[in-house]
Amino acid sequence: MKPFPTILLTLALAVPATWWATRQFAPTHATTPAAAGKKVLYYQSPMHPWIKSDKPGRCTICGMELTPIYEGEEAMQTGVHVLPLSPATQRALNVETARAETVPLDRDLRVAGMIDDDDTRHRILSAYVDGRIDKLHVNYVGAEVIAGQPLAEFYSPMLLQTAREYRALTGELKHAAAIRLRQMGLNDAQIAELETQPADRLTVRLLAPLTGTVVERKIYEGQYVKEGDPLFEIADFSTMWFLFDAYENDLPWLKTGQEVEVIAPALPGQSFTGKVTFINPNLDDATRSAKVRVELPNPLVEGKRELLHKLYAEARVKLESPAVLSIPRTAVIEAGPRAIVFVGQGEGAFERREIQVGRKGATRVEVLAGLQAGDTVVTSGNLLMDGQAELSGVPAKPAPMKGPDESARPAIDAFLKTADALAAALAKDDLAAFNQAGEHVMHVTADLVAALQRRPELADKLAALEKAQHFHGSPDLKAARQQFYAFSTAAVNLLAPMRRSPGTPEFQIWRCPMVDEAVPGASKKTDWIQTGKRPVGNPFFGKGMLDCGEEIQP
Repeated sequence: MKPFPTILLTLALAVPATWWATRQFAPTHATTPAAAGKKVLYYQSPMHPWIKSDKPGRCTICGMELTPIYEGEEAMQTGVHVLPLSPATQRALNVETARAETVPLDRDLRVAGMIDDDDTRHRILSAYVDGRIDKLHVNYVGAEVIAGQPLAEFYSPMLLQTAREYRALTGELKHAAAIRLRQMGLNDAQIAELETQPADRLTVRLLAPLTGTVVERKIYEGQYVKEGDPLFEIADFSTMWFLFDAYENDLPWLKTGQEVEVIAPALPGQSFTGKVTFINPNLDDATRSAKVRVELPNPLVEGKRELLHKLYAEARVKLESPAVLSIPRTAVIEAGPRAIVFVGQGEGAFERREIQVGRKGATRVEVLAGLQAGDTVVTSGNLLMDGQAELSGVPAKPAPMKGPDESARPAIDAFLKTADALAAALAKDDLAAFNQAGEHVMHVTADLVAALQRRPELADKLAALEKAQHFHGSPDLKAARQQFYAFSTAAVNLLAPMRRSPGTPEFQIWRCPMVDEAVPGASKKTDWIQTGKRPVGNPFFGKGMLDCGEEIQP
């Protein structure tokens, strides 16, 4: 048992220390005059505002003490782009997530088209000299013939006379007669046979020039024909073409060598496999599509070809891309030209973020910008979350524009120099220099489009630039500025978002606030491109208002 004086000394030291510790470590809300008498609604992390609790504690992320939020006080902002959801709300919305991964995309492209013949394997047999068809060995369309097979017996006085001379001559004269016989349609074997052919034979045989199917017969027995008249048309149907239209958004997926499975309603239960051999580089203006050719083997089966000419058919093209950063398609909310996703931030916080998307696979979509591998995105419940974000005023975080590939930089450089030259010429009111710079526009635009054409998200902007690229010499400055206005608008729309991306050549964008006064029908505010840090030179007003312009920062 401690002596009484010791107990008194202990109490004398402990009471003041306890009072000091209580004052020092007690939560500040307990002694804050503004909080006196107010009800605590909940506790919130000062560093991670989406972390909330109904009792005091520490943040599960950073470990800081939770701050009380009193009745009548505003909660700390959770981040301008962040939508916080409690576990109960996530369960109610059926929130599910998946990770962004670098994997190949795949999809099936279903197309319809027509079976056509390989027009490189067509031959028309014509009359080489005047004569008469004495006999037909093949007298119907659809007959299968073999190269060298007799088609008809042909009588020609001119051919007969040359054959007699050939038999009678020797040496160089005989060689010259053989050349004339070749010009009249005989081959070497037929010319050699003339040596042993009976003298009373008056006709020669017309032979099939290739193995194939007779698709047209234009003669009858006893018919007289003139030199150049078509007699037979023969097509080799052993290889057929399946032709279909591929639309612009499908072209980035297609390449030569891809396997295609073709079926035809006329041949139930059968399928044919071929490969893509050609993609037409010219798009149809009306349909915005390009013809794609698939070669299909078509052997004879029991004396006939299975794939008939002009047969309707359907096909499935198995498409696959190299490994790219992608997310499930259900994670993306298409809002007009924007693509929105919700990215998990931990502890019930989801950032509403805009991303740049590329090719769309069967179940996944390529991400060009806005996400990194390993990011978690919401795949279920995101539509309801987006509605809640709209009501709560949570904006989407803009995605950085995907920068150009290094291979595209020379094309962008050349295009920027030409755009700058056009603007500089108009700033000086120099029509001759403008028209001279305009001679290069179509060339540099074509190179730029070719460099960026694998970027499907730029398709509309590239099309607008191609539409505005035609410079054929302006008669006066007014017409030149009208032409430059359309070109400059399309160029800025395409290239301005890329300024935020690494790898983009440096350039400036300037804005004139009153272009409609110089260019009829123009927008009031219009931008143009300058390079090289030169002083502002307004191309729409020239020397009259040379320094009218405001630089637009990236």
